[in-house]
This record gives sequence, structure tokens and C-alpha cells, in this order.
Amino acid sequence: MIKQIVPLLLLTSCALPVLAQDIQGDPLAGSRKNALCIGCHGIKGFHTAFPETHKVPKLSGQSAGYLSAALHAYRSGERKHPSMRTMATSLKEQDIADLAAYYESTGTGAAVPETAHEGSPAAAALVAKAGCTSCHGANFSKPISPTYPKIAGQHADYLYVALKAYKTTDKPLIGRSQPIMGGIAAQFSNAELKVLADYVGSLPGELQTIQRARVK
Repeated sequence: MIKQIVPLLLLTSCALPVLAQDIQGDPLAGSRKNALCIGCHGIKGFHTAFPETHKVPKLSGQSAGYLSAALHAYRSGERKHPSMRTMATSLKEQDIADLAAYYESTGTGAAVPETAHEGSPAAAALVAKAGCTSCHGANFSKPISPTYPKIAGQHADYLYVALKAYKTTDKPLIGRSQPIMGGIAAQFSNAELKVLADYVGSLPGELQTIQRARVK
């Protein structure tokens, strides 16, 4: 049944209109508002231990629409994460727009191949089954909607934790309630999700972590 439903969900999601963005983000203003962000996302290689040890995601170069959508999901509880929800709740709509604009403007600027290499046969089979490129793009860096993330080159251990979170529906502080990704992730074992995460994380992409300035 899942195999029949997921393609339909993907097609439906790809047809959804982009959420209205009446508030324009200012990258310069965002660069002055990211004090709460750089404590974790401004340290290269920084790890968090919740819900298990993994690197915090790279934000610079990520789509502003996705960053805004993610912060709203943390604020609403669609994404369960105590510290991220507290942080997101403290932000005004203009703050979210400014931070999203700032991080979108600070990617590597590196050219990314139009099509990702297939990787191992196991990874290629899992990508085909999941239909990842239908929404994230053939190179995993050009999603079809600005509210979908670029995932090429993202930390593999973070991707693995995020994918598992879409399968988690019975924990008060862990999980992500998103029907499309939930349906896709549910098809796979955790071992298969790790193969997917390792493959996507190995791809060249635009994402990076900008090291925060040293405290003098």
C-alpha cells in the first residue's frame, strides 16, 4: 500500500503552491540577529547529544523558504525538539525572514553538478525507491520548491537522525510530523536510512558552516 501511496504523495506535494511570503527578509539584518544560532550552527564540527550524538546541520546556503518553513514547524510542534522550539518561539516573523535570507546568502557559491553520481548499487536502489530526486532535484541541491531543503553535502549523521525522526510518532520530545516524508521514511529500515544519509552526505553541495568570530 505504501508503495502505491508514496508516488501519489510526491506528485501532490510537488504541485502544492509555495506558501505566501509577504515579509521580505534582509540578509544584513539577519547577520545581526543570529546570536542564538551561532552558538551551535556557527562552530564547524559541533555535535549535539539530542536525541543522539550528531553534527548540527549546515545552514549557510540553505533555501530561505525551507529555513522559514523549518522554524515555523519547530514553533508549532510539527517538529519536536525542545531547544529548537524554544528558540523558534522567541522569534518574530521578521526575525525568521531575516535569518532565513542571511543563511541563504552565505553558501559556498561552488558550482554543483547538474546530476549526482549514483553511488553504490545499494544507494542507487534506495534513492530510486524513495523517489528523492522528484522533490530534491537530480543533484539534491535544486529542490522543486523553495520550501524543500537542499540536502547534498549535508552532514550524513544529521540526515540519518532527521530521517529517523520522520518515522517517530510516539515520542513527546522527538519526531517530525510530515506526511510525505513520514510515508517515505516508513518504507525503510534504519540501516537503509543510514545508507541513504551517507550517500547524500557524500555529494558536493552548496551548504557550509561559517565559523563564528572568535571572542576577543
